[in-house]
Amino acid sequence: MPCVLIRRETPADIVAIAEITTAAFSGRPGQEPPETALVAALRGSPAWLPALSLVATDLDGTVIGHVLATRGHVGSRAALALAPLSVHPDRQRRGVGSALMHAILGAADALDEPLVALVGARSYYERFGFRPSTDYTIEPPVAEWRPHFQVRPLSAYQPTAQGTFTYPEPFDHL
Repeated sequence: MPCVLIRRETPADIVAIAEITTAAFSGRPGQEPPETALVAALRGSPAWLPALSLVATDLDGTVIGHVLATRGHVGSRAALALAPLSVHPDRQRRGVGSALMHAILGAADALDEPLVALVGARSYYERFGFRPSTDYTIEPPVAEWRPHFQVRPLSAYQPTAQGTFTYPEPFDHL
């Protein structure tokens, strides 16, 4: 794996993050996927947690990946919603996404967050300790998401955090 540095997002990274998110999620060149608008909307929402917007750079400082966790809830208890995880297509399958995942989970744990939830491929995210949310008696906000909705408890997790997960409001517009 080439050398990758992980750091917090700065205002100077916003354009690069949008470009990477678009490149990572767009099915067609020039078409902006909903994930790009989601990142911008989350950045302007009360759910935004600046310490949990991380970029991966190569040694020359070029941003090549991004991961974001924002404030969600399980019932009335605070939790994190992880999305999106974006790596520039030219840098995928080289460990950048894994480095970002380890960094965001470590940062969230250091901030005493209880758990992280996401919708994604179980075959990818289980390597980071994610398990089906139903293992923790946590339900996705949309029943059809159940096969792909996963949770990763952190050190501050209390088993009493049960119920339906609520994403930040900008996710309602996907």
